[in-house]
Amino acid sequence: MMKSSDYKQLKVWQKAIDLTVEVYKIVKYLPKEETYVLSDQMRRAVVSIPSNIAEGQGRNSRKEFQNFLSIARGSLWELGTQIEICERLGYLNNPQTTKVHELTMEIGKMLNALSNSLTTKN
Repeated sequence: MMKSSDYKQLKVWQKAIDLTVEVYKIVKYLPKEETYVLSDQMRRAVVSIPSNIAEGQGRNSRKEFQNFLSIARGSLWELGTQIEICERLGYLNNPQTTKVHELTMEIGKMLNALSNSLTTKN
């Protein structure tokens, strides 16, 4: 395994940071009444993704790392659900969310691949 300080070199972590920046940009378009509901929940979910990747990398075992990757994946799907809700409510539209959707799909595949690679190394 990599040293815990090497998590920043993981492409999936870098993409998750990119996703975080994109989500922080689009939540500004949400209505004020969603500041403490959807906006807050979306920011928490998206921050959880790179945070869990980093925390998992800092753990002492592949199994623990896989667990944190699973949590990151759950947060990714949570974010996807929240984006869908925003689109259906008319708060956000596809041009605003295209980059988020693309990154979400890419990160999902990367998390699966990384998790699978940890399984095959056991």
